[in-house]
Amino acid sequence: MQPILQIRQTPALIGIDADLGQYSIRQPKADVSMTTTPPELEIHQYQPELTVDQTMARSAFTGGNFIDMNARIYSGIQDLYLQGIARRVEEGNRAAAIHIPGNTIADIYGEDWQPVPFPEFRTPASMDNVDIRIDTRPPDIQFHKATRDMQVEVRRPEIEYTRGKLDIYMKQYASVQYIPPELDTRR
Repeated sequence: MQPILQIRQTPALIGIDADLGQYSIRQPKADVSMTTTPPELEIHQYQPELTVDQTMARSAFTGGNFIDMNARIYSGIQDLYLQGIARRVEEGNRAAAIHIPGNTIADIYGEDWQPVPFPEFRTPASMDNVDIRIDTRPPDIQFHKATRDMQVEVRRPEIEYTRGKLDIYMKQYASVQYIPPELDTRR
């Protein structure tokens, strides 16, 4: 029997060493600035106004101002003048009727000795001569709302990618091995 030649084959092996890449994501915080104006309440309060009108009281005590007092005296003198004319006419009529008892000259003209009073230059006194008025105004109230201002500055994310490694290498080369049969060298 003849020895057989043996062939041994080893396949080629490729080795791959791969690491995945890595992402690094970082985002800085946003800057927020906020300003707030507080609410305001404004109140303007007015003092009450007191008005006292004493012109009628002065007119009752002293006659008031000169223009009004002179007007009252002038109108009073006109009335006294008209009353005096009326009294003289009445006395004349009584003197004409002297034949009636009680119409004697002494009776008619004897009563004329009283002085005629000067016209009243003051107004009548009354408890309503002083006018008091109080004027009040409601307060002005204004309310201003609070205001808010917010500013936000957003920062974009910072993304970094670190590549992974990829090593491709020959782990085993392909080979063919011929193994000859063993020779019998003793023969």
